[in-house]
Amino acid sequence: MKKLISRRYIIRQNLFSIIGMCLICYFSYHALLGERSYIKLVTLEHEIAALSFTHAAEKAAREQIERHVVMMRPDSMDRDLAEERVRYVLGYGRDDDLMVMRLR
Repeated sequence: MKKLISRRYIIRQNLFSIIGMCLICYFSYHALLGERSYIKLVTLEHEIAALSFTHAAEKAAREQIERHVVMMRPDSMDRDLAEERVRYVLGYGRDDDLMVMRLR
């Protein structure tokens, strides 16, 4: 009977410490491995950096295409660009032309 009473006394005496340790373990776990944890934050930051790099490359390609489209409009047509596209698409050329093709 004395052992049971002494166990209750020890548990009652250390109850706040035990609850505190459980809370510390709970919040530490969720801070490191939870859905909104630090590791998830770092992973998302890396994804944002990679996607912003891809976005910048796609934006530059789009701007280049838009410049070509503006130059092909009838009111501001660039004759050299039109001739280049005709030769490339249709395969036309003169006998004295030297053609250098760049593969993408």
